[in-house]
Amino acid sequence: MSVDVKITVLAGGIGGARFLLGVQRFLGLGQFAGDGGHELTADSDGGHELTAVVNIGDDAWMYGVRICPDLDTCMYTLGGGIDPERGWGHRDETWHAKEELAAYGVQPDWFGLGDRDLATHLVRSQMLRAGYPLSQVTEALCHRWSPGATLLPASDDRCETHVVVTDPDTGDQKAIHFQEWWVRYRAQIPTHSFAFIGAESATAGPGVVDAITGADIVMRAPSNPVVSIGATLAVGGIRAALRSTPAPVVGYSPIVSGKPLRGMADECLSVIGVETSSEAVGRHYGARSGTGLLDYWLVHDTDEAEVPGVTVASIPLLMTDPATTAEMVRAGMELAGVRP
Repeated sequence: MSVDVKITVLAGGIGGARFLLGVQRFLGLGQFAGDGGHELTADSDGGHELTAVVNIGDDAWMYGVRICPDLDTCMYTLGGGIDPERGWGHRDETWHAKEELAAYGVQPDWFGLGDRDLATHLVRSQMLRAGYPLSQVTEALCHRWSPGATLLPASDDRCETHVVVTDPDTGDQKAIHFQEWWVRYRAQIPTHSFAFIGAESATAGPGVVDAITGADIVMRAPSNPVVSIGATLAVGGIRAALRSTPAPVVGYSPIVSGKPLRGMADECLSVIGVETSSEAVGRHYGARSGTGLLDYWLVHDTDEAEVPGVTVASIPLLMTDPATTAEMVRAGMELAGVRP
């Protein structure tokens, strides 16, 4: 007989969304409910609970609409609507609006919105302009997707990641939005620092602190340590909740054999002076027994790491499919001694 379990995950980006899909598979939620292939069976009326605290640092206003890439990637992935090849945006997407915007010469010309994806942004923007906070907007959008999880924006306050770079045309230093650095320049220009604009006055969104302090286990997905997890930790109240929660905090390394699982985490880590290795990222997070934020740290089975005050284990960390990722979740649960 199993006991219902509450898992809270800090997540961002494609890696975070795919990790959440593995948790969903492990708990038998969402698209895996009733298929007989999941790991656990809920015994009570309440059932297992999956909550994701999702990065909002990538969010931006473009073309008059509010774009929330990480929230949407998590929502589409868990709701079965993600494009399986790209790992972001809608499946069966078309690009007519993008082509028309280009024909009009609308800027920015380096960012493209799919037609189906644009509908999500239009609904979100309409609700935000009507005065609804991002958390309520996200809840409303999730009604359409039924993601089998509660998706919580890290904050209802506007917090955006900016990057201090050397302008490749003028040679001057300036701050640009993370989206421009990531999408337009592919992180391939001289970069000096990151700034989480608005985070100094932002507070954790509704339900975020309770989700962390009330969980049976808190997991940190193998998301970018700087611009996904780091941006989330910059929001007021979230770091303190991780420090104080009675639940064990388990982190998964986004680095495999010295390279990021996805994206450009290595570029981000080099900017803040952290080596691209599982050990260095684990030490960057640090132990909760000291001043850090980890109890347990899982690294890929080809890697080794020593993080003072943190229990480290090596397991396969390649998220090739939901079943494989579910085994990562199981390993984290067992390492932390949480037995549903």
